[in-house]
Amino acid sequence: MKKIYLFGVLAALMLAGCSGAKTTESTSASAETSKTASESSEAVKTDSKNTFTVGFDQDFPPMGFVGDDGQFTGFDLEVAAEVAKRMGKEIKYQPIAWDAKDMELSSGTIDCIWNGFSIQGREDKYTWSKPYMKNDQVFVVKSDSGIDSIEDLAGKKVEVQTDSSAEAALKEDPDMVKTFDSLQTVADYNTGFMDLDMGGVDAIAMDSVVANYQITKRGGNSFTVLDTPLASEEYGVGFKLGNEALRDEVQAKLDEMKADGSLKTISEKWFGKDVTTLE
Repeated sequence: MKKIYLFGVLAALMLAGCSGAKTTESTSASAETSKTASESSEAVKTDSKNTFTVGFDQDFPPMGFVGDDGQFTGFDLEVAAEVAKRMGKEIKYQPIAWDAKDMELSSGTIDCIWNGFSIQGREDKYTWSKPYMKNDQVFVVKSDSGIDSIEDLAGKKVEVQTDSSAEAALKEDPDMVKTFDSLQTVADYNTGFMDLDMGGVDAIAMDSVVANYQITKRGGNSFTVLDTPLASEEYGVGFKLGNEALRDEVQAKLDEMKADGSLKTISEKWFGKDVTTLE
């Protein structure tokens, strides 16, 4: 009986030792996992502090687009890069689907929307920088189309980018839209110009800044901007509503660039003249 009892005690002690070892290993592994997660989280925070992430439509030349070398470029992106440099941060270009821009901003994926972003009609949805450029919404047609005025668009097929300022302007003028044969949306204006060139549509409603750039790039003779604008507006940098701290930091650097002439220099590079409106 004593032998059996001793064997039982020894077995229990051995099991307890094994269990204790496993518990120690599990606790150690858990602590290591927690430490790794903490370090990862801290790295994200640190990265966020050291980067300035700009959300933009990569098919919106000359404001932001993919250049012939495959790199992101454009007037807005070049200005943003200089602002980031002056803030002591690394610029990060984040292409976004234009109709998902609000989700990207609210989730923190991007710090701002900076890409020919029209203030009008969105005044209360974002915290804005000062307007830095004026722009019109216009109609573009083929030069040989016989369309010389907005009135000539009656019975014609018109195309516009989804969730754009031009689309918003057309929604505010339903009487005009009723005269069209149809109004259809497109994901980006590169596609819109292809549709116009191939005869799929008769006109595109879009930003004059982008329209003039596209027309010049395509030879300058195939397309025409109708004289009467659909609407007038101003471009600004849009931040998450209430993020005045970052807005003020960016605005201070833009004001510096206006004062020292570097904003003018970048504008002349892209437009041949200073088209900026900061005072």
